Amino acid sequence: MAGRARPGKIEEDARPFAARSWRRRASSHHRGEGIIKVRKGRYLFTSESVAEGHPDKVCDRISDAVVDAYLTADPHARVAVETLATTNRIVLAGEVRAPKGVTTDAIEEVARQAVKEIGYEQNGFHWRTLELENYIHEQSADIARGVDAAGNKDEGAGDQGIMFGYACDETEPLMPAPIYFAHSILRSLADARHSGTEPGLGPDAKSQVTLEYMDGKPTRAASVVVSTQHSDDLDQDAVREIVRPHVENVLPTGWMCPEAELYINPTGRFVIGGPDGDAGLTGRKIIVDTYGGAAPHGGGAFSGKDPTKVDRSAAYATRYMAKNVVAASLATRCTIQLSYAIGVAKPLSLYVDTHETGEVDEARLGDVLCEMIDLSPRGIREHLSLNRPIYARTAAYGHFGRPPEPDGGFSWERLDLVDALRSAFAA
Repeated sequence: MAGRARPGKIEEDARPFAARSWRRRASSHHRGEGIIKVRKGRYLFTSESVAEGHPDKVCDRISDAVVDAYLTADPHARVAVETLATTNRIVLAGEVRAPKGVTTDAIEEVARQAVKEIGYEQNGFHWRTLELENYIHEQSADIARGVDAAGNKDEGAGDQGIMFGYACDETEPLMPAPIYFAHSILRSLADARHSGTEPGLGPDAKSQVTLEYMDGKPTRAASVVVSTQHSDDLDQDAVREIVRPHVENVLPTGWMCPEAELYINPTGRFVIGGPDGDAGLTGRKIIVDTYGGAAPHGGGAFSGKDPTKVDRSAAYATRYMAKNVVAASLATRCTIQLSYAIGVAKPLSLYVDTHETGEVDEARLGDVLCEMIDLSPRGIREHLSLNRPIYARTAAYGHFGRPPEPDGGFSWERLDLVDALRSAFAA
């Protein structure tokens, strides 16, 4: 691992971050002393996912749809919006700085459309009849003062915080296998529901996948849990028969768990679901959104935030860097951390850990990454083209491990640093 920090006073500096950083000599620590080591022998690891109709994901979707609405009106809009959802009610709150043309009526329509697209037309939560309260207001001038570029001062971070990115070679999109399969099961069920193939399924669902590992490599599913909302005329056995093929089709051949370890709607009934069953809030599924617990998390949620908020943009940048490191075969696992101070453009620290799998010096790797990417909030936004309405689609089934899209969606999943990284470390 390689940690970087600068002791003493925090101030702007025109020099590149790599040149300004303080770093321990390699001899002062043991290689592989990282957050996560590659564990030997047999062990089990579990991750969960939740579907787009889960109450918290409904809120994430609405908050991100609101972000997209403001970015459509002004790519440089500032947005921080939270959503609460409960029985037939949505409450919006937060701060924005954007054109006056984005009206209260327009935001209400955005929220209702998000609920409609998810598929909620039930008595306790219907996109058309639900009540909506909107408490979105202007952004604090004090926050804007610290973040805005002015004179010789570059745009500062929207808040302090730490952000982590991770990649590993367990799956094709370089994601940990348990969260990847947990997402995939729910996406498969959602596709069947939306297409009309399985009209008895409801929008609310959860999955949990436990994989058996041997010497750090996943080998099979030890157990799978799926709970899905369903129509009143389906019993537990019927739901099991609907769900089982989706689990079997997602898992690699020979990986299916024993029948006794396949838990489908363990409570027996799941008719009342979504915000009618449990209240939802934006930002409560941060582990589902990232790596399923296989990597550290800085604690900041993504949804409802425009890309000047480093909770979002820097987490995307760290994933982007870690994924390219693994894709370049410089390591089979990589964790990267960044940290920021509010109003300060340059990151305070960069941390790289390849968990005893690296082929190159981690300290040098950190220097190379800093040379390739401007890690200021503005630099990240420009490099990844984040000032676009691309966020509603990220609200369910993970922000990572998704293919980059032609309009700039999931740009942080690109592999356009691979050749440069390989060249930097060529013999």
